[in-house]
Amino acid sequence: MLARRASCAALARSAVASRRCAPAAQLGNLGGKRNNVRTKAGIESAVETEENCYGIFCYNYDVSEDEDSPVPEGWKKTIRVAVSGAAGQISNHLLFQIASGLTFGDKQPIALNLLGSDRSRSAVEGVAMELEDSCYPLLRELNISTDPMQAFRDADWAILIGAKPRGPGMERSDLLDMNGQIFQMQGKALNEVANPDCKVVVVGNPCNTNALIAMENAPNLDRKNFHALTRLDQNRARSQLAMKANVFYETVTNVAIWGNHSTTQVPDFVNAKVQGEKVTDVIGDMAWLEEEFTPLVQTRGAAVIKKWGRSSGASTAVSISDHIRSLVNPTPAGDCFCMAVCSDGNPYGIEEGLIYSMPLRSKGDGSYEIVEDFEINDWLRARLKKSEDELVNERNCVAHLTGMSGGACEVGAEDTTLPGEN
Repeated sequence: MLARRASCAALARSAVASRRCAPAAQLGNLGGKRNNVRTKAGIESAVETEENCYGIFCYNYDVSEDEDSPVPEGWKKTIRVAVSGAAGQISNHLLFQIASGLTFGDKQPIALNLLGSDRSRSAVEGVAMELEDSCYPLLRELNISTDPMQAFRDADWAILIGAKPRGPGMERSDLLDMNGQIFQMQGKALNEVANPDCKVVVVGNPCNTNALIAMENAPNLDRKNFHALTRLDQNRARSQLAMKANVFYETVTNVAIWGNHSTTQVPDFVNAKVQGEKVTDVIGDMAWLEEEFTPLVQTRGAAVIKKWGRSSGASTAVSISDHIRSLVNPTPAGDCFCMAVCSDGNPYGIEEGLIYSMPLRSKGDGSYEIVEDFEINDWLRARLKKSEDELVNERNCVAHLTGMSGGACEVGAEDTTLPGEN
Protein backbone atom coordinates (compact mmCIF):
# COMPACT_ATOMS: atom_id res chain seq x y z
CA MET A 1 0.00 0.00 0.00
CA LEU A 2 1.01 3.59 -0.46
CA ALA A 3 1.74 5.43 2.76
CA ARG A 4 0.70 9.09 2.50
CA ARG A 5 1.38 11.85 5.00
CA ALA A 6 1.86 15.58 5.31
CA SER A 7 5.17 16.92 6.54
CA CYS A 8 5.83 17.78 10.16
CA ALA A 9 6.43 21.42 9.27
CA ALA A 10 3.23 21.65 7.25
CA LEU A 11 1.29 20.04 10.07
CA ALA A 12 2.71 22.46 12.59
CA ARG A 13 1.10 25.35 10.71
CA SER A 14 -2.25 23.62 10.33
CA ALA A 15 -5.35 23.37 12.46
CA VAL A 16 -4.21 19.97 13.70
CA ALA A 17 -0.92 21.20 15.11
CA SER A 18 -1.83 19.88 18.52
CA ARG A 19 -1.75 16.31 17.22
CA ARG A 20 1.45 14.32 17.39
CA CYS A 21 3.47 14.73 14.19
CA ALA A 22 3.32 11.09 13.14
CA PRO A 23 2.76 10.29 9.48
CA ALA A 24 1.25 7.59 7.48
CA ALA A 25 0.72 3.90 7.30
CA GLN A 26 3.59 1.48 7.20
CA LEU A 27 4.42 0.49 3.62
CA GLY A 28 3.94 -2.97 2.21
CA ASN A 29 1.00 -5.30 2.49
CA LEU A 30 -0.73 -4.05 5.58
CA GLY A 31 -3.47 -5.50 7.69
CA GLY A 32 -5.50 -4.27 10.62
CA LYS A 33 -7.59 -1.15 11.11
CA ARG A 34 -8.41 1.31 8.31
CA ASN A 35 -8.21 5.08 8.18
CA ASN A 36 -9.79 7.27 5.52
CA VAL A 37 -7.51 9.84 3.91
CA ARG A 38 -8.03 12.31 1.09
CA THR A 39 -6.07 11.64 -2.07
CA LYS A 40 -4.61 14.37 -4.29
CA ALA A 41 -7.79 14.36 -6.36
CA GLY A 42 -9.89 14.88 -3.24
CA ILE A 43 -11.45 11.41 -3.29
CA GLU A 44 -11.86 9.50 -0.05
CA SER A 45 -9.94 6.23 -0.05
CA ALA A 46 -8.92 3.68 2.54
CA VAL A 47 -5.42 3.14 3.85
CA GLU A 48 -4.78 0.10 5.97
CA THR A 49 -2.59 0.30 9.04
CA GLU A 50 -1.36 -2.26 11.52
CA GLU A 51 -2.93 -2.52 14.96
CA ASN A 52 0.51 -2.31 16.55
CA CYS A 53 2.17 0.22 14.27
CA TYR A 54 5.19 2.05 15.51
CA GLY A 55 6.99 5.37 15.37
CA ILE A 56 6.24 7.79 12.58
CA PHE A 57 4.72 5.04 10.48
CA CYS A 58 1.60 5.00 12.61
CA TYR A 59 -1.12 7.00 10.88
CA ASN A 60 -2.93 9.17 13.43
CA TYR A 61 -4.29 12.21 11.63
CA ASP A 62 -6.23 13.02 8.49
CA VAL A 63 -4.07 14.57 5.76
CA SER A 64 -7.16 16.25 4.32
CA GLU A 65 -7.29 18.53 7.37
CA ASP A 66 -3.98 20.04 6.24
CA GLU A 67 -5.15 20.96 2.74
CA ASP A 68 -6.35 24.43 3.70
CA SER A 69 -3.44 25.35 5.96
CA PRO A 70 -1.83 28.70 5.12
CA VAL A 71 1.41 28.79 3.17
CA PRO A 72 3.94 31.63 2.90
CA GLU A 73 3.28 34.30 0.30
CA GLY A 74 4.91 33.62 -3.05
CA TRP A 75 4.95 29.85 -2.79
CA LYS A 76 4.11 27.97 -5.96
CA LYS A 77 1.67 25.11 -6.43
CA THR A 78 2.96 21.88 -4.89
CA ILE A 79 4.63 19.49 -7.32
CA ARG A 80 4.88 15.73 -6.87
CA VAL A 81 8.37 14.22 -7.21
CA ALA A 82 8.86 10.44 -7.37
CA VAL A 83 12.29 8.98 -6.59
CA SER A 84 13.22 5.34 -7.14
CA GLY A 85 16.13 3.74 -5.33
CA ALA A 86 15.10 5.85 -2.36
CA ALA A 87 17.22 3.93 0.14
CA GLY A 88 20.48 4.22 -1.81
CA GLN A 89 23.54 6.37 -1.24
CA ILE A 90 22.66 8.90 -3.94
CA SER A 91 19.12 9.34 -2.64
CA ASN A 92 20.41 9.77 0.88
CA HIS A 93 21.95 13.04 -0.32
CA LEU A 94 19.43 14.03 -2.99
CA LEU A 95 16.20 13.76 -0.99
CA PHE A 96 17.38 16.31 1.56
CA GLN A 97 18.40 18.70 -1.22
CA ILE A 98 14.93 18.37 -2.73
CA ALA A 99 13.15 18.84 0.61
CA SER A 100 15.29 21.86 1.53
CA GLY A 101 14.52 23.75 -1.69
CA LEU A 102 17.99 23.42 -3.19
CA THR A 103 16.78 21.45 -6.21
CA PHE A 104 13.49 23.05 -7.29
CA GLY A 105 13.80 26.42 -5.53
CA ASP A 106 12.97 27.94 -2.17
CA LYS A 107 9.39 28.81 -3.20
CA GLN A 108 8.51 25.35 -4.50
CA PRO A 109 6.63 23.06 -2.07
CA ILE A 110 7.17 19.37 -2.66
CA ALA A 111 5.21 16.14 -2.29
CA LEU A 112 7.72 13.27 -2.28
CA ASN A 113 6.92 9.73 -3.42
CA LEU A 114 9.69 7.31 -2.42
CA LEU A 115 9.95 4.01 -4.30
CA GLY A 116 11.82 1.17 -2.67
CA SER A 117 11.83 -2.60 -2.96
CA ASP A 118 10.88 -5.40 -0.63
CA ARG A 119 14.57 -5.75 0.18
CA SER A 120 15.06 -2.04 0.95
CA ARG A 121 11.74 -1.56 2.74
CA SER A 122 13.21 -0.97 6.20
CA ALA A 123 15.88 1.38 4.85
CA VAL A 124 13.26 3.49 3.03
CA GLU A 125 11.38 3.79 6.30
CA GLY A 126 14.60 5.04 7.91
CA VAL A 127 15.06 7.67 5.19
CA ALA A 128 11.47 8.81 5.74
CA MET A 129 12.13 9.10 9.47
CA GLU A 130 15.14 11.37 8.85
CA LEU A 131 13.13 13.53 6.47
CA GLU A 132 10.43 13.79 9.11
CA ASP A 133 12.94 14.74 11.81
CA SER A 134 14.34 17.49 9.56
CA CYS A 135 10.93 19.31 9.47
CA TYR A 136 11.54 21.00 6.12
CA PRO A 137 8.86 23.67 5.53
CA LEU A 138 8.70 22.88 1.79
CA LEU A 139 8.09 19.16 2.32
CA ARG A 140 4.28 19.07 2.35
CA GLU A 141 3.75 15.36 1.87
CA LEU A 142 5.74 12.13 1.92
CA ASN A 143 4.69 8.76 0.50
CA ILE A 144 6.52 5.45 0.54
CA SER A 145 5.80 2.43 -1.63
CA THR A 146 7.26 -0.66 -3.25
CA ASP A 147 4.87 -0.44 -6.22
CA PRO A 148 5.75 1.83 -9.19
CA MET A 149 2.05 2.19 -10.03
CA GLN A 150 1.55 3.84 -6.64
CA ALA A 151 4.82 5.74 -6.41
CA PHE A 152 4.49 7.33 -9.87
CA ARG A 153 0.83 8.29 -9.55
CA ASP A 154 0.34 11.98 -10.49
CA ALA A 155 4.13 12.51 -10.59
CA ASP A 156 5.29 15.78 -12.12
CA TRP A 157 8.92 14.62 -11.96
CA ALA A 158 10.30 11.08 -11.74
CA ILE A 159 13.95 10.59 -10.79
CA LEU A 160 14.88 6.98 -11.52
CA ILE A 161 17.99 6.10 -9.53
CA GLY A 162 17.40 2.48 -8.61
CA ALA A 163 19.22 -0.09 -10.76
CA LYS A 164 21.08 -3.34 -10.17
CA PRO A 165 24.88 -3.22 -10.15
CA ARG A 166 26.99 -5.18 -12.56
CA GLY A 167 27.99 -8.52 -11.04
CA PRO A 168 31.26 -10.47 -11.42
CA GLY A 169 31.66 -11.89 -14.91
CA MET A 170 28.56 -10.14 -16.19
CA GLU A 171 28.67 -8.91 -19.79
CA ARG A 172 27.39 -5.44 -20.63
CA SER A 173 24.61 -7.06 -22.66
CA ASP A 174 23.49 -8.93 -19.52
CA LEU A 175 23.44 -5.67 -17.58
CA LEU A 176 21.43 -3.99 -20.34
CA ASP A 177 18.83 -6.74 -20.24
CA MET A 178 18.64 -7.02 -16.45
CA ASN A 179 18.20 -3.32 -15.78
CA GLY A 180 16.23 -2.87 -18.98
CA GLN A 181 13.47 -5.01 -17.55
CA ILE A 182 13.26 -2.70 -14.54
CA PHE A 183 12.96 0.39 -16.73
CA GLN A 184 10.49 -1.28 -19.04
CA MET A 185 8.21 -1.86 -16.07
CA GLN A 186 8.74 1.65 -14.74
CA GLY A 187 8.10 3.18 -18.17
CA LYS A 188 4.80 1.34 -18.38
CA ALA A 189 3.84 2.53 -14.89
CA LEU A 190 4.69 6.14 -15.77
CA ASN A 191 2.63 5.81 -18.91
CA GLU A 192 -0.40 4.71 -16.90
CA VAL A 193 -0.38 6.96 -13.84
CA ALA A 194 2.08 9.89 -14.11
CA ASN A 195 1.19 13.44 -15.05
CA PRO A 196 1.22 13.54 -18.90
CA ASP A 197 3.83 16.33 -18.70
CA CYS A 198 6.02 14.37 -16.25
CA LYS A 199 9.76 14.96 -16.62
CA VAL A 200 11.77 11.73 -16.22
CA VAL A 201 15.43 11.85 -15.13
CA VAL A 202 17.19 8.49 -15.45
CA VAL A 203 20.28 7.96 -13.28
CA GLY A 204 20.49 4.16 -12.98
CA ASN A 205 23.06 2.75 -15.39
CA PRO A 206 23.36 2.16 -18.28
CA CYS A 207 21.36 5.39 -18.04
CA ASN A 208 21.13 6.35 -21.74
CA THR A 209 19.63 3.06 -22.83
CA ASN A 210 17.56 2.69 -19.65
CA ALA A 211 16.03 6.08 -20.48
CA LEU A 212 15.36 4.89 -24.03
CA ILE A 213 13.58 1.79 -22.72
CA ALA A 214 11.44 3.82 -20.33
CA MET A 215 10.60 6.33 -23.09
CA GLU A 216 9.57 3.69 -25.62
CA ASN A 217 7.28 2.10 -23.02
CA ALA A 218 5.56 5.39 -22.18
CA PRO A 219 3.93 6.64 -25.40
CA ASN A 220 1.55 8.87 -23.45
CA LEU A 221 4.47 11.01 -22.28
CA ASP A 222 6.42 13.46 -24.43
CA ARG A 223 9.64 11.87 -25.71
CA LYS A 224 11.38 15.16 -25.07
CA ASN A 225 10.72 14.77 -21.35
CA PHE A 226 12.99 11.73 -20.93
CA HIS A 227 16.56 12.58 -19.92
CA ALA A 228 19.61 10.60 -18.80
CA LEU A 229 22.09 12.12 -16.37
CA THR A 230 25.39 13.34 -17.82
CA ARG A 231 25.63 16.44 -15.65
CA LEU A 232 28.16 14.85 -13.30
CA ASP A 233 30.40 14.29 -16.32
CA GLN A 234 29.92 17.93 -17.30
CA ASN A 235 30.72 19.11 -13.78
CA ARG A 236 33.85 16.98 -13.71
CA ALA A 237 34.95 18.35 -17.08
CA ARG A 238 34.45 21.94 -15.89
CA SER A 239 36.42 21.19 -12.74
CA GLN A 240 39.38 19.73 -14.63
CA LEU A 241 39.48 22.63 -17.10
CA ALA A 242 39.27 25.16 -14.29
CA MET A 243 42.13 23.57 -12.39
CA LYS A 244 44.28 23.32 -15.50
CA ALA A 245 43.62 26.98 -16.34
CA ASN A 246 44.01 28.02 -12.68
CA VAL A 247 40.65 29.80 -12.58
CA PHE A 248 37.42 29.47 -10.61
CA TYR A 249 34.83 26.97 -11.89
CA GLU A 250 32.21 29.64 -12.63
CA THR A 251 34.44 31.22 -15.26
CA VAL A 252 34.43 27.98 -17.32
CA THR A 253 31.43 27.91 -19.66
CA ASN A 254 30.05 26.16 -22.75
CA VAL A 255 31.37 22.77 -21.63
CA ALA A 256 29.49 19.94 -23.32
CA ILE A 257 29.37 16.17 -22.88
CA TRP A 258 28.43 14.28 -26.02
CA GLY A 259 27.11 10.76 -26.44
CA ASN A 260 26.81 7.86 -24.03
CA HIS A 261 27.47 7.82 -20.31
CA SER A 262 30.33 5.39 -20.83
CA THR A 263 33.99 5.47 -21.79
CA THR A 264 32.90 6.52 -25.28
CA GLN A 265 31.57 9.81 -23.88
CA VAL A 266 33.14 12.95 -25.37
CA PRO A 267 33.97 15.86 -23.04
CA ASP A 268 34.09 18.82 -25.43
CA PHE A 269 37.00 21.21 -24.99
CA VAL A 270 36.67 22.52 -28.57
CA ASN A 271 33.69 24.74 -27.74
CA ALA A 272 34.47 25.36 -24.05
CA LYS A 273 35.49 28.80 -22.86
CA VAL A 274 37.42 30.25 -19.92
CA GLN A 275 36.54 33.81 -18.98
CA GLY A 276 34.97 34.18 -22.41
CA GLU A 277 38.03 32.97 -24.31
CA LYS A 278 38.40 29.62 -26.06
CA VAL A 279 39.85 26.94 -23.80
CA THR A 280 42.31 25.95 -26.51
CA ASP A 281 43.72 29.51 -26.46
CA VAL A 282 43.81 29.83 -22.67
CA ILE A 283 45.31 26.42 -21.88
CA GLY A 284 47.27 26.06 -25.11
CA ASP A 285 48.32 22.49 -24.37
CA MET A 286 46.67 20.43 -27.10
CA ALA A 287 48.44 17.24 -26.05
CA TRP A 288 46.85 17.49 -22.57
CA LEU A 289 43.46 18.40 -23.99
CA GLU A 290 43.40 15.60 -26.57
CA GLU A 291 45.14 12.84 -24.62
CA GLU A 292 44.74 13.44 -20.87
CA PHE A 293 41.60 15.53 -20.34
CA THR A 294 39.06 12.89 -21.40
CA PRO A 295 40.54 10.04 -19.31
CA LEU A 296 40.65 12.36 -16.28
CA VAL A 297 36.92 12.95 -16.61
CA GLN A 298 36.12 9.31 -17.31
CA THR A 299 38.13 7.87 -14.40
CA ARG A 300 37.20 10.45 -11.78
CA GLY A 301 34.66 8.12 -10.17
CA ALA A 302 37.23 5.37 -9.78
CA ALA A 303 39.70 7.88 -8.31
CA VAL A 304 37.13 8.88 -5.68
CA ILE A 305 36.57 5.24 -4.69
CA LYS A 306 40.31 4.65 -4.44
CA LYS A 307 40.71 7.60 -2.08
CA TRP A 308 37.92 6.91 0.40
CA GLY A 309 36.36 3.62 -0.50
CA ARG A 310 32.95 4.96 -1.55
CA SER A 311 31.34 5.84 -4.84
CA SER A 312 30.46 9.41 -5.77
CA GLY A 313 27.07 9.57 -4.09
CA ALA A 314 27.21 13.20 -2.95
CA SER A 315 28.48 14.69 -6.21
CA THR A 316 26.00 12.59 -8.19
CA ALA A 317 23.17 13.97 -6.06
CA VAL A 318 24.44 17.51 -6.60
CA SER A 319 24.56 16.90 -10.35
CA ILE A 320 20.93 15.70 -10.34
CA SER A 321 19.95 18.94 -8.60
CA ASP A 322 22.02 20.87 -11.16
CA HIS A 323 20.29 18.96 -13.97
CA ILE A 324 16.85 19.94 -12.68
CA ARG A 325 17.77 23.54 -11.85
CA SER A 326 19.03 23.96 -15.40
CA LEU A 327 15.54 23.10 -16.64
CA VAL A 328 13.58 25.26 -14.21
CA ASN A 329 15.85 28.32 -14.54
CA PRO A 330 16.88 30.16 -17.73
CA THR A 331 20.31 29.26 -19.09
CA PRO A 332 22.75 32.18 -18.79
CA ALA A 333 23.66 33.80 -22.11
CA GLY A 334 26.64 32.17 -23.78
CA ASP A 335 26.46 29.00 -21.71
CA CYS A 336 24.87 25.56 -21.97
CA PHE A 337 24.08 22.54 -19.86
CA CYS A 338 24.17 18.86 -20.75
CA MET A 339 21.96 15.85 -20.39
CA ALA A 340 21.25 12.92 -22.66
CA VAL A 341 18.00 13.52 -24.53
CA CYS A 342 16.04 12.06 -27.42
CA SER A 343 18.02 12.63 -30.61
CA ASP A 344 14.94 13.07 -32.81
CA GLY A 345 15.37 16.15 -35.02
CA ASN A 346 18.85 17.04 -33.75
CA PRO A 347 21.02 19.36 -35.91
CA TYR A 348 24.23 17.31 -35.68
CA GLY A 349 23.32 14.29 -37.79
CA ILE A 350 23.13 11.93 -34.81
CA GLU A 351 20.86 8.98 -35.62
CA GLU A 352 17.33 9.53 -34.38
CA GLY A 353 15.71 7.34 -31.75
CA LEU A 354 18.65 7.42 -29.32
CA ILE A 355 19.16 9.03 -25.93
CA TYR A 356 22.31 11.03 -26.66
CA SER A 357 24.01 13.70 -24.57
CA MET A 358 24.21 17.10 -26.25
CA PRO A 359 24.58 20.80 -25.32
CA LEU A 360 21.25 22.37 -24.37
CA ARG A 361 19.67 25.64 -23.29
CA SER A 362 16.43 26.29 -21.42
CA LYS A 363 14.05 29.20 -20.91
CA GLY A 364 13.40 27.92 -17.40
CA ASP A 365 10.01 26.38 -18.20
CA GLY A 366 11.10 22.76 -17.67
CA SER A 367 11.84 22.23 -21.36
CA TYR A 368 14.99 22.71 -23.44
CA GLU A 369 16.39 23.37 -26.88
CA ILE A 370 19.45 21.76 -28.46
CA VAL A 371 22.23 24.27 -29.04
CA GLU A 372 22.73 24.38 -32.79
CA ASP A 373 25.93 26.36 -33.29
CA PHE A 374 28.63 24.18 -31.72
CA GLU A 375 31.70 23.61 -33.87
CA ILE A 376 32.25 19.96 -34.77
CA ASN A 377 35.81 19.51 -36.00
CA ASP A 378 37.32 16.26 -37.25
CA TRP A 379 38.61 15.33 -33.77
CA LEU A 380 35.12 15.65 -32.27
CA ARG A 381 33.28 14.11 -35.22
CA ALA A 382 35.13 10.80 -35.03
CA ARG A 383 34.46 10.46 -31.32
CA LEU A 384 30.82 11.47 -31.56
CA LYS A 385 30.34 8.76 -34.14
CA LYS A 386 31.95 6.12 -31.92
CA SER A 387 29.58 6.92 -29.06
CA GLU A 388 26.62 6.99 -31.46
CA ASP A 389 27.54 3.54 -32.77
CA GLU A 390 27.68 2.19 -29.23
CA LEU A 391 24.21 3.55 -28.45
CA VAL A 392 22.79 2.12 -31.69
CA ASN A 393 24.15 -1.27 -30.71
CA GLU A 394 22.76 -0.98 -27.17
CA ARG A 395 19.38 -0.13 -28.69
CA ASN A 396 19.58 -3.31 -30.75
CA CYS A 397 20.36 -5.29 -27.61
CA VAL A 398 17.18 -4.12 -25.88
CA ALA A 399 14.84 -4.19 -28.89
CA HIS A 400 12.82 -6.92 -27.19
CA LEU A 401 12.10 -4.49 -24.33
CA THR A 402 11.03 -1.57 -26.52
CA GLY A 403 8.76 -3.29 -29.01
CA MET A 404 11.13 -2.40 -31.84
CA SER A 405 12.74 -4.57 -34.45
CA GLY A 406 16.47 -4.26 -34.17
CA GLY A 407 19.69 -5.62 -35.57
CA ALA A 408 22.03 -8.03 -33.86
CA CYS A 409 23.24 -7.29 -30.35
CA GLU A 410 27.00 -7.05 -30.76
CA VAL A 411 28.43 -5.79 -27.49
CA GLY A 412 32.18 -5.98 -27.91
CA ALA A 413 34.72 -7.42 -25.52
CA GLU A 414 35.76 -3.92 -24.40
CA ASP A 415 34.12 -2.86 -21.14
CA THR A 416 32.90 0.71 -21.69
CA THR A 417 31.30 1.10 -18.28
CA LEU A 418 32.79 4.15 -16.58
CA PRO A 419 35.31 3.09 -13.92
CA GLY A 420 33.75 3.30 -10.47
CA GLU A 421 30.21 2.78 -11.78
CA ASN A 422 29.99 -1.00 -12.02
